[in-house]
Amino acid sequence: MSDKGFADNQTSIETPNDIGVAEKPSSNQTVSGRVDINVLKSKLQESESKEFKKNMTILSVLILALSTLGVYLSF
Repeated sequence: MSDKGFADNQTSIETPNDIGVAEKPSSNQTVSGRVDINVLKSKLQESESKEFKKNMTILSVLILALSTLGVYLSF
């Protein structure tokens, strides 16, 4: 699965030029940076993938230990 970057999903959004002076935000407000949803999704997928691999490793070790114990106790 390949994730495409934010540049592939950009669309041009135009803002109207008829906004009055009273409607504009004051210049002393800080503008927070935008967060790319694709970056957040990829980080979440990476962390879930790591957690899944860890869980599968633990599960396989437990199944191997149970099967070994079962074979040992059957003799």
